[in-house]
Order: sequence, then structure tokens, then C-alpha cells
Amino acid sequence: MEAICGALEPLFPCREVTINTLGELIGDPREAYPSAIYLFGHSGTGKTALTRAFLKECTNRQNVRTAHLNAIECYTTKIMLEILLDSLELDKADPVKADNMLEFLEQLRRWHGVPEAHSQGFLIAVDNAERLRDMDANVLPVLLRLQQLTSLNLCVILLSQLPFEKFYNKTGLSEVISLHLAQYNKMETQRILGSDFVQVRSQLIKKLAKDNRQLGIFKEAMTEDFYNNYLNIFLSVFYKACRDVPELQLTARKCFSIYLEPVLDGTVEANDISRLWRHIAGPLRSALTQIYMRIEKPLEDTEGSASIEDQSVRRLAQSLELPYYAKYLLIAAFLASHNAANQDKRLFVKHHGKQRKRMQTVNAKAKTSDKMSTTLGPKSFSIDRLLAIFYAILEEKVGLTCNLLSQISTLVHLKLLGYVSGEQNIMDGSARLQCTVGLEFVLQIGKVVGFNVRQYLCDFM
Repeated sequence: MEAICGALEPLFPCREVTINTLGELIGDPREAYPSAIYLFGHSGTGKTALTRAFLKECTNRQNVRTAHLNAIECYTTKIMLEILLDSLELDKADPVKADNMLEFLEQLRRWHGVPEAHSQGFLIAVDNAERLRDMDANVLPVLLRLQQLTSLNLCVILLSQLPFEKFYNKTGLSEVISLHLAQYNKMETQRILGSDFVQVRSQLIKKLAKDNRQLGIFKEAMTEDFYNNYLNIFLSVFYKACRDVPELQLTARKCFSIYLEPVLDGTVEANDISRLWRHIAGPLRSALTQIYMRIEKPLEDTEGSASIEDQSVRRLAQSLELPYYAKYLLIAAFLASHNAANQDKRLFVKHHGKQRKRMQTVNAKAKTSDKMSTTLGPKSFSIDRLLAIFYAILEEKVGLTCNLLSQISTLVHLKLLGYVSGEQNIMDGSARLQCTVGLEFVLQIGKVVGFNVRQYLCDFM
């Protein structure tokens, strides 16, 4: 097992503790496995990739049969059971069928009588395990006790974004070993993104192979320190808004080519970080408003490409099919993220009283492009404030129903809103969210419903 852990640690930096814990729990197949392990954490923390690699190494280096499935794909119990039997089957001469859980257990018990199965281990990994709660009532309890029911050396690994307490029901469940994969902090994220240095360098060398002058400048400038300086600048903009490592990797690679442009042209030295920051600041803000959207050309800071960017955002906003009230909730979330809370009364209450203007307040509110809240990025807000703004901008009267609250979860699922804290405490009002879409996107949503967003933004008053 030390060889397996040693092979995985370079592939998954900052996950050494989790890898070693898995190695201790799932050791030699001649030793008893735990009946079930529960891995949970936010998306982008490496649960699925780590588990796939671990199962692959166990298959290659040990006498272990493995099965990995995604519960979203198994819309019936029969499909899930047949996928598991097909992956774990000792002799694949004849296809094995199982219509229900009883037939599945009987087939596994037959394998216990086969001599090969005595020294063999079985590992089952189920991704998006929260979907098991929607299947037959006996599926989840049986999977957690599968080792006890079949007498095989078998371990079930469940992967989910929810804590295991969300799985409890009236009949109760067997205890499992829970492992939490926490979100990466800023230093860990920079280390993970920095591990792509060799791959990024080789790709850009191939891209610049035709221009010998730029290729020579690139080879001299492209050092690990230069790339780490770029990642530090990149994360100073993106880390608060997004901690999904795959998404950060994709966006960092797109922006890096723009960061390199003045260096390759010879106009800026590779060690002049302040001038490089001024060059990349605009494209980074533009990319921040379009994260998760996969827009093809979002980053050029020229007039022609800006129009292409705006057109892409408009098309995406117009093609997004949201319920009517969900569009108003998204607009309310944007206003809550980009307006100060002490301005809500002046913006949304008709008779808010007169406000005396003094020179100090006039000078303090003088807007520059760098100080505008729509440029600085979104701020967090509470559910109560979101609903208060929603009811203020909506002309008709709507009751606060579970359908309305569920649309907030839909916006979070679509990555249009994101949790800052209190994800598990939505109903008591302590959760805080932030809006992840940009001004152009919300303006288009406002045009669809006939609402003037600029009228309610402090930046444009």
C-alpha cells in the first residue's frame, strides 16, 4: 500500500493526508476492509479523481476487483446493480442479471464459495451518493452492510457533497468512516496550479515554434518564479469568487497568454511585475464576470473583442431559460452584491426622506472606474436582504412559498449564485451568498423582464 500512496501523492498535491488515511483503511486485500467509507466535500476538491486513481492503482498492484459508478446515471436500481455485477464479476463468460437487491446479494454470496474470492478484495465506489436516497428504501442500508451480508472482503466508498447526517432516516443507518476533503486554501491552490508549469510551458513552446525571436524570449522569461508571480496575481482576483480548482486551472491558462503578450513583444521586462499587473488587470476582471460560462473569447482588452465578448454574454443571457421569479431573484442578488446595505432604503423605499449633501459626502461618493462596486467584484449578502430587495423590485404581490425558496437553490446549482458561508443553514437565514454573474449578463436578464437594472445601482447614480 505504501507503493500505491507513493504513486498517488505527486498526482494529488495537498491531499497526502487523505491518501495515507485511505491507504491505512484499505490495506492488503488479505486483511479485512472496513464495510463503508464516506468521502465528502465541495465540488472541485478532488473526490472523484482521487478515488478513480486509487481504485486503478489497487487493481494494477493488488488482487482487487473494483467498480466505479455515478449514481446520476443509474435512474433505476436494476441498472446500478447490473453495472456493479458486471464490473466485479470473477468470470465474465456469461452476463449476470439482477432485477432486485435480493438477487444481487445471492450472486455475491455465490462468489464467496469460489476459492479465488477468499484472497481477493472488492472495492465499490459510488459517486453522487446523495442520489441513493431517491432509490428504493433498501438500497443505501444494504450497500452500507454489504460486507456483512455477503461475507466477502468488500468495501463501499460513497462520494458526496453533503455530510453524512443528511442521509439519516427513521429506520437508521449503519455507522461509516467519514473523511472530509476540505476546500484548498490560497497557498494550496497556488501549489496545485503551479504543478501545471511544465505542461503549460511545453504547450506554449509548440505554439511559438514558428517565431524564433519570441520563442527565445519566452524560454528565457518562462521560469517557475515568473509563473508563480502570475498565479499570485491571478488568485488575488479569483480566489474569493471561485475555489473550484478545475475551473481556476482552465481560466488561468486562458489568461496567461495575455499576461505574456507584452513580454513577448519586448515592451515590458519579465521582472516588471507592476506593469504586467496593469496590463492583465482588465482582462482578469472581464474573465471574473464570465467564470463557469465557457465563453470562447472573453479576455482580449480591445474594442473589437469587447464587442465579441458582449455579444457572447447577450446570447447566453437570452438563451438561459429561467422561471420568471428566478430572473427577478437573480437581479435582486446582483443588486445586493453590488450595492452597500446602507443604501437599500434610499434605493428601494419610495418615501425615504431627504438626504443633505455635504462636500465630504460628495467627495467620498465621487466614483472612479477602480472604485466602482461593479468593478471591484461581488460582496456577500444574507437571504433576508435578498428577499427584501426581491419584493421591493417586483411590482406584483407574491407569497413566500417553498417553490420560491427552491429557486434560490436552482440559481446556486447553475453557478449563478455562490455560497460564502452557512450553506447548511439556509432556512434560519444565517447563510450568506454572492452573485457570480457580471453587469452585462444581468442587464440582458433585466431587458427580458422589462426591468432597468442601472436605475438601482449606486455606481450609476
